[in-house]
Amino acid sequence: MTDQNAHLPTVLAHAEANLDASLGRLFDLVRIPSISTDPAYKADCLRCAEWLAADLAGTGFDASVRLTTGHPMVVAHDQSGEGPHVLFYGHYDVQPVDPLNLWNSDPFEPVLAPQPNGDTHIVARGASDDKGALFTFLEACRAWKDVTGKLPIRVSVLLEGEEESGSPSLPAFMETAAEELKADVVLVCDTDMWDDATPAITTMLRGIVKEEFWVRCADRDLHSGIYGNAARNPIQIVADIIASLRRPDGGVALEGFYDGVKDLPPQLAERWLKEPFDEQKFLGDIGLSIPAGERDRTVLEQVWSRPSFDVSGISGGYAGEGFKAVIPAEANAKLSFRLVEGQDPDKVQQAFRAHVRARIPADCSVEFANHGSSSATVMPVDSPLLRKALDALKDEWGRSAIAGTGGSIPIATVFQERLGMDSLLVGFARFDNRIHSPNEKYDLSSFRKGIRSWIRILAAFAA
Repeated sequence: MTDQNAHLPTVLAHAEANLDASLGRLFDLVRIPSISTDPAYKADCLRCAEWLAADLAGTGFDASVRLTTGHPMVVAHDQSGEGPHVLFYGHYDVQPVDPLNLWNSDPFEPVLAPQPNGDTHIVARGASDDKGALFTFLEACRAWKDVTGKLPIRVSVLLEGEEESGSPSLPAFMETAAEELKADVVLVCDTDMWDDATPAITTMLRGIVKEEFWVRCADRDLHSGIYGNAARNPIQIVADIIASLRRPDGGVALEGFYDGVKDLPPQLAERWLKEPFDEQKFLGDIGLSIPAGERDRTVLEQVWSRPSFDVSGISGGYAGEGFKAVIPAEANAKLSFRLVEGQDPDKVQQAFRAHVRARIPADCSVEFANHGSSSATVMPVDSPLLRKALDALKDEWGRSAIAGTGGSIPIATVFQERLGMDSLLVGFARFDNRIHSPNEKYDLSSFRKGIRSWIRILAAFAA
């Protein structure tokens, strides 16, 4: 038995005994309204970064706040351990809280809400995405340092403040800090469990292309009775374009969209089939029942291994109280394409814009804006560290799984392409956590067992 494994029961017991203190620190972090996309919260984002740097320094890390052209990064190192060197990544920024009236409590005053199943929800903005998740790792490190005075392995930490707003400062920062951040593997805790009882390591992340476009027709808003039929309606044009992007079979009708897309590797497909997944419950939990993607694909394939297209918002015309008989001069839509391995974000963007331009009448105009893009990321499933992490998770939960995710974490692509580092995405979030929505929550069991899981993973890496 290694020294780390000899200490493991004591470290786990210490984390259990100090869970309330860990929860108190998380509450202090969540109370900081670090909304990165809103300039009104710039000072709060800096305050959040400073809080995290101070917390890491208090645990014995060499921690500092690194200013950028946007919100700051937090970088910390602890070289007290031996063996592998890991870089843990998380983000401290959060989404806006709108619509505020749908929250049951103050979004930045965390509440413990007991549930009928015996668990308790930590309800607050950022409770899950990503403050609660990243704090499971920081508290695991604290437990190791409290008990043994050091970490089992070498650990570096990078906490970003712009993940929810497209990470505009990240590329330049990575250029300057590349050598400092170089490690054997990146650990990320911003993903989901397989199901409520099964933690998962995600090996597939979809890429993304985020586009916005404006269609302009008349030089002013028009009376619909006087100009109806004769004048183009930009809302109709936008609606027609959106409708034209979906095939009858649920696929995406963009020329060349599926170029380079491969079927799921048989080994991984077989593993997914063996894991329990209830398609009806997955959709039923959100009030739906009929899959909307490609009809010849399972729901898991639709959301994890196949590319997709969605509309995030449409605007134009009169949306106030009552009614206004108007043909607007302009309409707007925001769309996203989720990409899989083999797809080029630039080519998808070009194909989309060509698709739109071909459908704009000669006397109308269109303007585009890109809100960020990234390639899909696929991690090797035969990594020795992945196997150790899976075993450590199984020791804590009784089971573990390899999963995909429909989401996009652009930093994983950056680490892979710029630094040659693969990521292990270990998540304890549940699908019903309402991230980006009112009443976001993190299960207390996820927080507790997440801390215990990272304690075990650090020990396993050192073995």
